[in-house]
Amino acid sequence: MYGIFNLLFSYFRTRMHLPYGFHMKKLCMHAWMYAYMHACMHACIHTYICTYIHSYIHTYIHTYIHTYIHTYIHTYIHTYMHTYIHAYMHTCMHTYIHTYILEHFHKILFIYAKIFELGI
Repeated sequence: MYGIFNLLFSYFRTRMHLPYGFHMKKLCMHAWMYAYMHACMHACIHTYICTYIHSYIHTYIHTYIHTYIHTYIHTYIHTYMHTYIHAYMHTCMHTYIHTYILEHFHKILFIYAKIFELGI
């Protein structure tokens, strides 16, 4: 009869830090039930606390990583894209002004100069 109890108790003996030669025969049924309930309560509390801590750490790290990536995107990539697009638009407008407006402006000035020169 004690064989199955010793088999089951061998796990709880190690969890309760009892000596190696400590067998079920040296305990009465109430003590074994107490040890079993103690181990179950310890396992439940350990699981609950570890789950809570793991959930908290996971949430904190996930939020931190999300915030870091979001901040990185908004500060670095947004700034880079803004600078790049601003420079591109500035170049386009500068090129547009130099090629189209100033060219036409020079043509108009040339026409007015010819008109003035000819006295028309």
